[in-house]
Amino acid sequence: MAQQHPNKQPGESSLKGTLVSVLLLGLFLVLVWVGVFALFASRNG
Repeated sequence: MAQQHPNKQPGESSLKGTLVSVLLLGLFLVLVWVGVFALFASRNG
């Protein structure tokens, strides 16, 4: 049987994975936004 750590919540690793996924999605959106803005600025500059 696998032993569980007494001070660790069962869903903690799931929440960490969710946090990482949200951060990666946010980073992707920011990079796309910056890329589109740079393209817009270069064509209208």
